[in-house]
Amino acid sequence: MLDLIIESRPRDLGGGLAVGRVLPFARRRMVGPFIFLDHMGPAAFRSGEGIDVRPHPHIGLSTVTYLFDGEIHHHDNLGYSLKIQPGEVNWMTAGSGIVHSERTDPSLRSSGGLMHGMQAWVALPREDEETAPAFAHHGVEALPELADRGVWARLIAGAAYGLSNGVRTFSPLFYLHAELKPGASLAMPAEHAERAAYVVSGTISHDGVSHPAGQMLVFSEGGEPVVTAEGGPARLMLLGGANIGPRFIWWNLVSSRQDRIEQAKADWKSGRMALPPDDNAEFIPLPKDSPGHAD
Repeated sequence: MLDLIIESRPRDLGGGLAVGRVLPFARRRMVGPFIFLDHMGPAAFRSGEGIDVRPHPHIGLSTVTYLFDGEIHHHDNLGYSLKIQPGEVNWMTAGSGIVHSERTDPSLRSSGGLMHGMQAWVALPREDEETAPAFAHHGVEALPELADRGVWARLIAGAAYGLSNGVRTFSPLFYLHAELKPGASLAMPAEHAERAAYVVSGTISHDGVSHPAGQMLVFSEGGEPVVTAEGGPARLMLLGGANIGPRFIWWNLVSSRQDRIEQAKADWKSGRMALPPDDNAEFIPLPKDSPGHAD
């Protein structure tokens, strides 16, 4: 049964990149452990343009960047510096604290190009919130796929449809990129308590109702709700998992404890969190006011 429809809300991040903010939402803060979801682009950068997300901190979560088009260069204070390309996964676990930046590499900036992808945050269970920070890159070859009756899907993380991979997660979850040919149908995985389908492009139908790009369908527990590509092909992101309890979120900081958020704010403001060694000439200052995400 369909529980809620969330419309993505436009946000301008500057530099020609617009995003659709999906999570958190005032009526639904999380789906499983997923506490943040942005649809980036698509954006057509001209020569000299690109992404410049300056160094900033995270605690209490894992971030995952997934691209359909384009390229992003990741830098963090663990010393990792590498590019992510379409179909690959950068899974960064902040835990007790990490600082990273995301940029368009100079080699790509000179020519411009298309940027399109998803950015998600996965909150860590209470017992793992202070785990040591870590970063892992997974190539396309490490992410299993399925193809059946007009449906193609790639498992980004977790487990679903009999697929699993080596991406380290800390709670039961699933995250997939799915492509449906016109008229093809896909049932949501029954083994997960909380489930959602975000429409990246195209239109899908559920129980006879059409849902266009930019909508996320959140389903209640139980059963196997089915979505169908309507009128043409559709691209979806499927996500969800076990409920891990409520979280505080302030700016880029996530925790089950408000006092931990305050400590992280103080650490960043005082310079106690190191910057990436190869990207340390600038950073995003601590905001003066709470930049709440749920609206």
